Amino acid sequence: MIPRGRPVLNETDVARRAGVSLTTWRRKHAAAFREHVPDLLPESRYLLYDLAQTDAYLKGQPIPQLPDGEHPDDLLTADDVAQILGINISTVRAYATRGHLSPGTTRYGARLWIRREVHDRRDNAPGQGKGGGRRAGEPQGPRKAHPYENDPRIDLAAQALTTAAPGTPKSRIATELAELHGHTRRTWERLLATAAAIPHAGDDDPS
Repeated sequence: MIPRGRPVLNETDVARRAGVSLTTWRRKHAAAFREHVPDLLPESRYLLYDLAQTDAYLKGQPIPQLPDGEHPDDLLTADDVAQILGINISTVRAYATRGHLSPGTTRYGARLWIRREVHDRRDNAPGQGKGGGRRAGEPQGPRKAHPYENDPRIDLAAQALTTAAPGTPKSRIATELAELHGHTRRTWERLLATAAAIPHAGDDDPS
């Protein structure tokens, strides 16, 4: 997580600010630096460091503390988002691809999401909570073709049916999907049954 969307640097820019090559930085300086300035995305392959903390270290000044607690402007990793929404990391990416979650933003190649947007998705999920369902007395609107219409999981279910070996029980496929993407096996069984009944489900080519 990047607290409050603060400015960050990657290792190349840290070395540049230190006035040395990246090779020299890694060989002579990186280990000591990391003892004082934490990597903000430890669960990621990206090494990103807080700009203010980096500059303080390079100037020999006390390292300022990062802000404590949650803030709406925090930038969250896919793992953070998955924990908040109660889904798997691959489902986070599927949601972002299908428009059920914002595409996020990037910092040096790391894909991140603003906390306020993630909390809004959690609190106002389609069909749930504020703004998610039809209020009493409001017109119902167009009827859905099936209960999982516009749910990105339906494409995951369709792909699983396509790639599974012939004769594989749907219960086994549902178990594997639950392990990969979260939710219960029973939920995935319903999704698989729905996907199987939809012509060309998960296929973007109408032909």
